[in-house]
Amino acid sequence: MAKRGGRRSSARRRRNSQWKAAAVGAGVLLLLLAAFWSLIWPYLLGTVGISGVGALGWRLWRTDRLLRSDRKWRAEELVRAGHRTLADVDKMTGTEFEELVADLCRRDGCSEVQRVGGAGDNGADVLGRLPDGRKMVIQCKRYAPTSSIPSREVRDLLGAKQHFKADIAIFVTTTRFTRPAETFAQENGIIAIHRDHFGVWNNGATLESLTHVSGAGQGDPSHRARWRKTYQANGR
Repeated sequence: MAKRGGRRSSARRRRNSQWKAAAVGAGVLLLLLAAFWSLIWPYLLGTVGISGVGALGWRLWRTDRLLRSDRKWRAEELVRAGHRTLADVDKMTGTEFEELVADLCRRDGCSEVQRVGGAGDNGADVLGRLPDGRKMVIQCKRYAPTSSIPSREVRDLLGAKQHFKADIAIFVTTTRFTRPAETFAQENGIIAIHRDHFGVWNNGATLESLTHVSGAGQGDPSHRARWRKTYQANGR
């Protein structure tokens, strides 16, 4: 017990000595500051100012990084939600466009959706069922907006519809249909989704809503000429 008490007393004395040394050091520092204040204060003020500017700069940099990160995150969220711009879609490969169409079908409640595009696809890129259970076959063409879909490609989709025993055939493209292609689609019950309609679908309209306006509203020739001029001016 005596030894334990001695150790405690020794530790207490060391702490007291440390506190006294700290107090003496602080006192000496205050005395030096008071004696040489006229010489020290410009440097001290400069140090505080530089530290403040540095802290402000870091804060601004950090805020900018957070904003950039937030904008990037929001853009990625929009992409995941299907809200890509048509400019984004124009940069896609054919396979990526087919995947996008499949994702939009799933978003709208279609079931058994699968991408089957590729060699030996028998004219189909996406298969699935509409929310009401009807079997659908989809052909996807990610073409430049200055191109057009000829009637022969729509006829190929009609063959795919028969091959897969589908109830409905849908042709989705990032461009427009020629007049013969549009007419053929209407006469054979093929849903033609051109660039304008795809943009609406991509931004939230349902696939079912587009079945009632198949192929309509592609714009007049002057509209297409303006688009072509803008497209070429951008070096695309």
